[in-house]
Amino acid sequence: MTEAGDEIERLAAIVRIPTVAGSPGSGEDFPRLLATMAEQWPRVHLLDVTRVGDHGLLIHWPGASAERPVVLMAHLDVVPVVAGEWSRPPFAGEVVDGELWGRGTLDDKGCVAAICEAVESLLADGLVPAYDVWLSFGCDEETTGAAARAAVALLRERGVEPWLVLDEGGAIAHEALPGLSAPIGVVGVTEKGTTSVRLSVTDDGGHASTPVRGGPTARLAKALLAVDGATMPSRLHPVTAELFRRVAPHLDGPLRVVAAQIGRLGRAPRLGRLADAAARALTLAGPEAGAMVRTTVALTTLEGSPAINVLPSSATAGLNVRVMVGDTVAGIVERLRRAIDDDRVTIELIDANEPSPVSPWTGPDGEAFEHLERTIAEVYPDAVPAPYVMLAATDSRFFTTICPRVYRFAPFRMTRAQRASIHAADERIGVSDYLDGIRWYRRLLETL
Repeated sequence: MTEAGDEIERLAAIVRIPTVAGSPGSGEDFPRLLATMAEQWPRVHLLDVTRVGDHGLLIHWPGASAERPVVLMAHLDVVPVVAGEWSRPPFAGEVVDGELWGRGTLDDKGCVAAICEAVESLLADGLVPAYDVWLSFGCDEETTGAAARAAVALLRERGVEPWLVLDEGGAIAHEALPGLSAPIGVVGVTEKGTTSVRLSVTDDGGHASTPVRGGPTARLAKALLAVDGATMPSRLHPVTAELFRRVAPHLDGPLRVVAAQIGRLGRAPRLGRLADAAARALTLAGPEAGAMVRTTVALTTLEGSPAINVLPSSATAGLNVRVMVGDTVAGIVERLRRAIDDDRVTIELIDANEPSPVSPWTGPDGEAFEHLERTIAEVYPDAVPAPYVMLAATDSRFFTTICPRVYRFAPFRMTRAQRASIHAADERIGVSDYLDGIRWYRRLLETL
């Protein structure tokens, strides 16, 4: 088997272990995963390895200096699958037509394995990094993030103040925007706040043979339609403006006009009609572009009657809210309240997280971001490096309490279809793309 074959097989081996956070079998699967990792990357596991949380790892690789420590992050858990929706078995780890298929290949075992491959090979080469390197692998990113919080507490206890933290997030994104000819190397410099809201309506219930108009399900349905039709305010954040300035030369079609408008705003776009018009235009350019400029609300779960012939005594719905930088959880809840306009619908905050602080991408404190940019340019010369607002949530949000330079980037090429497969069916990574990702992590560490 070739070296490349060995590398992809090691990733496939951990993809085959279904470490679904919170699943009944996870108590056995996580120890099996950790044992497999220790076998596959033995040099990494000869470093200082500490268990954090239930099954997370914090690994210390001493460098020539402890002055500017670096943290590389990824997570070991994956989301559940609906097997019938997949074209191939989700945990078989099969390579088909140059792609490795399986849950976790992109989110996020691909990063786990690529980091380990890079460090293992550098250890074999005898490299001593310029600065201390810490590897933080959480085990519950998709649920609670408790392992990441434990890692932060341990680093704080040891007096470690990272200079740079890098987690999953952006990618070498192809087909990222309509009319964009070049891939973007998007690096998240902040992330939206992830908030869960429950809507509920209660009543007496009863037999379905004697229904009452305006019962819990009907009232809840009306509230959901109001939420679905509500428009959250759009806002052109300086990070998004910078992204469009950088990709403007590669744009065609309507977004080229939008990018030209943004370019006229300067490097610190002011609120005004031109900025508002550009933000509104992005909301019309598709869900990915629209999510860059406003808070989004997704209607996700519904519960009502336990039987088809029973009137429910309560009906509930779950909303997944991604709070835009500049908005607040309290402000968004108030907007939901005004849109629903019904005191009989209870709005309950289940989990509230404000947007993360914005890490520097330019200026005197932009050295860490510039290092990421240079590495992207070296490994992916066709890509346009750019900062962006991360739309999803990562474990790195907990590290903002100990580091002002937290970034989110997975160094793999991803098509629109591949990005859509994250948390959905048919997740897969290109074999050559995975190898390039390993090379990217190596260069990042070699050139610290």
